[in-house]
Amino acid sequence: MKILIDIGHPGHVHLFRPFAKVMLAKGHSILFTCREKEFEIELLKSAGFDFVSFGKKFKSTIGKIFGLIKFDLLEIRTALKFKPDIFLSHGSPYTAHAAFFLRKINIALEDTGNKEQVRLYMPFTKTVLTGESFHGNYGNKQIKYKGFHELAYLHPNHFKPNAEVLKEIGLKEDDVFFILRFISWDASHDIGEKGLTGEEKLSIVNFLNTKGRVIISSEKKLPPELEKYAYNLHPSKMHDVLSFATLFIGEGATMASECAIVGTPSVYINSMEAGTIDEQEKYGLVHHFRSGKGVLEKIKELLSDTNLKKNARIK
Repeated sequence: MKILIDIGHPGHVHLFRPFAKVMLAKGHSILFTCREKEFEIELLKSAGFDFVSFGKKFKSTIGKIFGLIKFDLLEIRTALKFKPDIFLSHGSPYTAHAAFFLRKINIALEDTGNKEQVRLYMPFTKTVLTGESFHGNYGNKQIKYKGFHELAYLHPNHFKPNAEVLKEIGLKEDDVFFILRFISWDASHDIGEKGLTGEEKLSIVNFLNTKGRVIISSEKKLPPELEKYAYNLHPSKMHDVLSFATLFIGEGATMASECAIVGTPSVYINSMEAGTIDEQEKYGLVHHFRSGKGVLEKIKELLSDTNLKKNARIK
C-alpha cells in the first residue's frame, strides 16, 4: 500500500511518525508532503522519511488564497507521480482535494476544528478521527477515540525522555528551568485570537529569570531583548527538554498538551478553545488563560509549590 501524508505543522511530523515507522516496517510505502513553516524539514530529515517540500507558506490573506491553489496543484502533481492508495493528514485541504481528484480515500485527524480548514477538506474526506474530548460534531464521518493526538508519540511505549540532552544546553535533570512558547499568530485559525502582549512576555521572562533558566521556542524571530533565551537544540530534542522542565508557559496548544502528557505543569495562554486542553485542565494538568491577565500571578502560585513537578507527574 502507498500512503501520502501531508504535514501542516511541526507537531504533525511527531503525530504521524510512529504510524509511518510501523507501516514502513510492514513493507508499505510512505511519502510526506509539507510546506516550510518552522522545523518541518529538519524533523522529517531526522526521522529519515521521504518527503516533498512545496516551499514557504504564505502569511497574508491574499497569499493564503494563492497558496491554496498553488499547494493544491503541487499536491495533485506529487500524487500523480507517487500514486497513493490513501491520503492522510491533520485536516489538510490539499490531501482532501488531491484525493478527490484521484478518486482515492482521504482520512483526516482533527483536534483544532478550524472552521475555515474544515469547510475546505470535509466534503472531500471519507473519515475524520477525533478524540472524545473534541468539541466538533461531524456526523457519520467522525470516529471518536479515547485519547489525545499527543499520546500517539509521547505514550511511554513510544517515548522515553533522554536526560543526556540537557547537557547540550548546560543543564542537569534536577535544575530549575522554564520553557516558553510563542506562536506567530499568522495561521488561519489564529485570526481574531489573542495571547500574550509583548509587555506581558517580558514581565514573565524577567520574573522567571530570578527563579531559574529561561528557554524560549518561538515561531517568529524574537525581539533583541529576548534573543539570548532562544531554544537552539535540534527540534527533535524538544520533547526531552519539555519532559524535564519545571514549568511550561506558552501560546501553543500542542506543546501545552505535550507537557501535560509528560508530566510538566503547563500554563496555556490563548483565547481559542480546545477540547484537549479543556479535558486536561479538569485534572490540573493545564491551566488555561484566554489572555495574559492573571498569568504571572498563576506562575508565582505554581512555583510556590515545592512539589510542583512531582505532583504533575502523579497527575
